Amino acid sequence: MSRTVESHQPVSAPVLAAYRYCEAVTGAQARNFAYGIRLLPTARRQAMSALYAFSRRVDDIGDGALPPATKHERLQETRALLDAVRAGAVDEDHTDPVAVALAHAAGVFPIPLGGLDELIDGVLMDVREETYETWDDLTVYCRCVAGAIGRLSLGVFGVRPGADAVRAAEYADTLGLALQLTNILRDVREDADNGRTYLPAEDLAKFGCSAGFHGDRPPAGADFTGLVQHEVRRARALFAEGYRLLPLLDRRSAACVAAMAGIYRRLLDRIERDPEAVLRGRVSLPAHEKAYVAVRGLSGLDSRHISRHTARRRT
Repeated sequence: MSRTVESHQPVSAPVLAAYRYCEAVTGAQARNFAYGIRLLPTARRQAMSALYAFSRRVDDIGDGALPPATKHERLQETRALLDAVRAGAVDEDHTDPVAVALAHAAGVFPIPLGGLDELIDGVLMDVREETYETWDDLTVYCRCVAGAIGRLSLGVFGVRPGADAVRAAEYADTLGLALQLTNILRDVREDADNGRTYLPAEDLAKFGCSAGFHGDRPPAGADFTGLVQHEVRRARALFAEGYRLLPLLDRRSAACVAAMAGIYRRLLDRIERDPEAVLRGRVSLPAHEKAYVAVRGLSGLDSRHISRHTARRRT
């Protein structure tokens, strides 16, 4: 995958309206994501908002209160819409703004739309209420719902001329795993309240947490701090590998990735300092701290740090 060359042709009013709808969805429902993509040039920001809006629709079906059979039906309908986008059967007169925006974005950028099929597959795993015995089992799910998003995003970003596109896709996938594991730690209480357990069963058993999380305190006799520290170490290793993507991207795309990943790394820091905070409520960052992370990403500090670190590892 070479660096993406964006179209400078005027965008029609219906397509522009579709993008504005997707950007409104992104701003309202994904503040961490929105902080990152605001650093991108307009065409890439619009394309990323289209990807988010479609992904949000899939997630909302999985997270909603509909019966499992109805969720399954809605997800298959969404897959059919994706097939229509992929086949070029969605034009600017289509009544669904998300489909219009996604179709236009896929015409401008080499977006691997199969990643959205993987997302639907992952949400179907949620609908079936699958659980995960080992980290390898959980990785299959995380690659569907997050690693695929990393690879989709790379279709918008492109890579620098001469950069290893295959390796870039691997790093994007790994960074997606890091973000998803951080999400799982942050949402452990919320997921438990919704009857879901994502952390591997063997990890829960190892730290005496198999009873689950249904209050603002860990299960009696559990080493909850040990469990969180174990998963934090795993997430940090994934971040370290995934951050090697940054030097392969152009400055603005690297800034976007650094901002989004930086926010989640800081969430991970907070969780590590106070593991039981995730049982009391959702851990988040204040707006001023997110803004600092965005500025740091735009300055290229993270990219330069990763470049130096990678060079040292090669010598």
